[in-house]
This record gives sequence, C-alpha cells and structure tokens, in this order.
Amino acid sequence: MSDLQELTNKLLEFRNARDWEQFHDSKNLATAISIEAAELNELFLWKNLEQSEEVDRDKIKDEIADILAYTLLLAERHGFNVKEIVLEKIAKNNEKYPVEKAKGNSKKYTEL
Repeated sequence: MSDLQELTNKLLEFRNARDWEQFHDSKNLATAISIEAAELNELFLWKNLEQSEEVDRDKIKDEIADILAYTLLLAERHGFNVKEIVLEKIAKNNEKYPVEKAKGNSKKYTEL
C-alpha cells in the first residue's frame, strides 16, 4: 500500500467513525480546501519577506495537513490516483514550460 493510500485510508476511517461522509460532497471538500489555503495565507498576511520565513512552523504544518487531508478526500471521492494525476500534471506543465524558455522566468506559459 502506498503512503498516500495509507493516509487516505486513515482519513476515511476517522471521517466514517464520526459519520461525516454526509458532509463530504465535492463542493464542500473543494470549499474546505480553499478555506484551509486561506488560513495558510493568513499566517503570512502583512509580513515582510523576512518575517514570513519566521512564521510558527507548527501552524504552517497544521494548515498544510488540513489542505492535504481535504485534497486526498476529494481525490478519493472521484476515484483519482493522486500520484498519477500529479505526474500527469507535471508532464503537461513540462510541455507548457520548456526549460529553455521558462528557466529563471516567472511568466505564464502564454507569455513565453
């Protein structure tokens, strides 16, 4: 069993023991991901670059864990293999952002 599948199984076990599956439709999971990402952003709000590197690591970890947990649950709901879809996305981005055009450049692929 992969690490991602093990995590997903643990999340499902936790969720199902609490009868929360009823709340975990695609819309609510996507919304939860967005909210948790906003909470991660909030940790860095109004901080300069130096201060942003000094944000409490435990708080960062908690928000990243929340984002990943809801993402894994949403992927599971749709039957996606997370490893496969991330590798597919890397391949797509590799085409859109060839090294010779994109290296050291932050422009969007439509501007390269």
